[in-house]
Amino acid sequence: MKNLLTVFFLFLAVFTVSAQELKLNDPLPVNTRIKKGVLKNGMTYYIYKTDVVKNVASYYIIQNVGSVLENDDQQGLAHFLEHMAFNGTKNFPGKGVLNTLQKHGAVFAKDINAYTAFDETVYNMDNIPTNVPGLIDTSLLILHDWADGLSLTDAEIDSERGVIKEEWRTRQNGYMRLFKKSLPTMFNNTKYADRMPIGLMSVVDNFKYKALRDFYHDWYRTDLQAIAIVGDIDVAEIEQKIEKLFSPIKAIKNPIERVVITIPGNKEMLYNLGTDKEVATSTLVYAVNHPKSLKNETVADLKESLFNGMVSRMLSSRLREISQKPDSPFVSATASFSSLARANNTFGLMISPKPNMQQQAFKTALAELERAVKFGFTAAEIERTVAVYNNLYQTKISKIDQTAHAEIVNTMQLNYLENKAMTDMAKEYEIVKTIFSQMKAQDLQDFLKSLYTKENRILDVTGVEGENNLSQQEALKLISEVENDSTLTAYADEFVGKTLISGLAIKAGKIVSEKANKEIGSTRFVLSNGVVVDYKFTDIEKNNVLLEASSFGGNSLIKDADLPSASMVSTLARLSGLGDYSATDLSKVLAGKNANARVGIADLEESISGMTTTKDIETLLQMIHLQFVKPRFDLDSFKVLQNNLANTLTQRKNDIGTKMEDSITSTLYGSNNAKKRLFNEQYLNDISFERIKAIYQDRFKNPADFTFFIAGDISKETLKPLLEKYIASLPTTKKKEKWQDNSVSWLNRTNKKEIFMEMEDPKATVRISFKKPYTYSLKNAYVLKAFQDILENRLLETLREQEGGTYGASVYSTLPKRPKQNASFYVYFDCNPDKVEKLVDIVHQEIDKIKNGDIEKEDLNKVLTSYLKDVKEEREYTGYELSVMYDYAIEGYNRNDAKNNVDLINSVTEQDIQNLVKTMMNGAESFEFIFKPKK
Repeated sequence: MKNLLTVFFLFLAVFTVSAQELKLNDPLPVNTRIKKGVLKNGMTYYIYKTDVVKNVASYYIIQNVGSVLENDDQQGLAHFLEHMAFNGTKNFPGKGVLNTLQKHGAVFAKDINAYTAFDETVYNMDNIPTNVPGLIDTSLLILHDWADGLSLTDAEIDSERGVIKEEWRTRQNGYMRLFKKSLPTMFNNTKYADRMPIGLMSVVDNFKYKALRDFYHDWYRTDLQAIAIVGDIDVAEIEQKIEKLFSPIKAIKNPIERVVITIPGNKEMLYNLGTDKEVATSTLVYAVNHPKSLKNETVADLKESLFNGMVSRMLSSRLREISQKPDSPFVSATASFSSLARANNTFGLMISPKPNMQQQAFKTALAELERAVKFGFTAAEIERTVAVYNNLYQTKISKIDQTAHAEIVNTMQLNYLENKAMTDMAKEYEIVKTIFSQMKAQDLQDFLKSLYTKENRILDVTGVEGENNLSQQEALKLISEVENDSTLTAYADEFVGKTLISGLAIKAGKIVSEKANKEIGSTRFVLSNGVVVDYKFTDIEKNNVLLEASSFGGNSLIKDADLPSASMVSTLARLSGLGDYSATDLSKVLAGKNANARVGIADLEESISGMTTTKDIETLLQMIHLQFVKPRFDLDSFKVLQNNLANTLTQRKNDIGTKMEDSITSTLYGSNNAKKRLFNEQYLNDISFERIKAIYQDRFKNPADFTFFIAGDISKETLKPLLEKYIASLPTTKKKEKWQDNSVSWLNRTNKKEIFMEMEDPKATVRISFKKPYTYSLKNAYVLKAFQDILENRLLETLREQEGGTYGASVYSTLPKRPKQNASFYVYFDCNPDKVEKLVDIVHQEIDKIKNGDIEKEDLNKVLTSYLKDVKEEREYTGYELSVMYDYAIEGYNRNDAKNNVDLINSVTEQDIQNLVKTMMNGAESFEFIFKPKK
């Protein structure tokens, strides 16, 4: 009787869930972990406690102010104001904000940053320590000053004009010019069309100081501001601090209305065609604009959002299937539903046609959209998509405590700016499951019909000069033909569900030895086929497992003539699929699973990397097994690869950046160096399907030559039988390979060259580099990195802040352990052509100063503190444990031992840096390339 009652109540429970009525007008379940409040002055605040990274917090201020609020004579002031937040505040004069935070390891542009968009401006301080006395109060004070305490001095304003002009110059290229031209069409001639956040340089150069101060007073006000604090903090304590610090800020009396601009509808399709000399490939954006609700979200909104994602995903899958056929007229095409503006969304297609195939590409993609509108989606498509969403929710819920700060803040930001619900994910999933249980195929078809309306359509064509670009008349004709095509038939889903290893006979091996490594807390398994697996359990990230298999050899063992083919091994393997399945079918087999694996061949090693969740570890190991015993190389996929590469070659043809890179390569190595080839038609012709296949089989023929590393939330008891079945069963040999030194020298030790190029928007580009043989060690690597970061900070101060000549200079350095131990560093920046000689001289002066021992202790402490911060924070991720095992097994040291990081960092001195730079600059090989516009 007891068993019968149990069965009965289980049945009743299932029936109750499936029959549960959806109350579409109900509000969505609230995430009670997010503390939200509003001060009396109208300022909103959000607080969330999480120790996803221990002892740090992130601080944001969200200003409901963007470029769309500017008057005609204010274009650029919203963005200019963002810059000024880092140039002096009431409590942090000058560079006080940056100097204060950098002392605690924060890095500008990485941890400290901001952005300005059409509708909002957001400032952030990420991963700021919470266990340093007083630093929480300091961080809140910075937010306070950003809200109501910018200095906006005359001198700092004038200093920043040049910086912003150089930011504009750096960002200017053919794609940016075409994007700006498309705005009137995308936004239907509303104010958005004339409010690029960077603004007008005529305004930036000439606005009066009072204009910026007035803009700050008018718009940076408590009713348009929200602060968000996320991290390892006490919520009640933070709330008290917020109330005390921010409540005294007075609300503005009689504020200017913050208008939300709505993009109006249009009866006829809006059209734009743009071409640019620097753009050689086309893009088609065909979309339908829709109004966006800014009201409190309900279950109905969740259902709508779910359906938006489902139809976009299924339609994109069909388009991707077409793109993977050799005769496809487009390289890629996707369907998406996304936000367009504060009060509008957009649904549509983005298509990248092959050269001179815009009309065919548009018609083919449009036909697939129309096919779904007329016939809907198959039961199998829907079932797979539901499985994907179930998996997404389950994974998200299982990792809820690992949610990144930025993702949490994004939820808060959307709540503040667009009234999006901040939901309890587990409770939301229960509603989603009810939606799925009641959903019919017809519901999704009807929903797609509501998205693809006859009105509010736009078509933006990025054309190519000299090509037959898709005209408005052609597009309208093609739309009419497709929508009235009586021969269009329903999509046929021919995939028959099978498992990943269906029909594959696997004879399991054994684990022949198991040894604990007490020094790093890992376990080494030796398998019966000779494969070695290092494993460590860690649940620092719940439900997360990483795998890496690495073997020395790589491109160093490949003939020069085969290097073009070798460069495409990974890409063709991905395009071809795996085992018995094409890439299209593989995605169907893996629907609802979190498992992916990718092969790679680098200069000195080949590898397979993978990631998965705890429940899908077997699927990942099945994929690894197939990568060795049954990789797939499909001739049709190779033809697709050839088409894509030809399109890439066309795309690069007019690209200025590509021309610069090719010029540098040719100068340093010659135009016909077999190991440093230019990506051109001959390179493409030398890529062979048979050679790709042979190279793969050669590089991955012996699993025993690889060391496998597995780290994550997977128990030893679960993993061991899977290793025996899928890894110990792999055929192996006893042959071990070593890398070879095939490095290439520059033709000349010193290379100095000015190169003049035709440009639409004139700018100079500077590339400077030095290299010298230098002994590799962990200590030397830190010394070189410290020099790199000190130099970059100095160039930020001199080239950007003092001279206003560049948006910023980047410095990169390397000290490889193999094949040759050469220390090198590389300086890169764009700048005003009229200032280039002066700026280059400053770069050399700053290097010479460091060489001569002019190094401030405070500057060194800033960069070393950031390294110590990184060492601490990287331990919060699964990837760290993978690196520990790799370094121990391959590089021969224990990353967990302070003597290999913390002690080394603390030991770096100004003298160490001076000695390194002195040695490097004494007889170093070097290059200095300056690219200038032709006059």
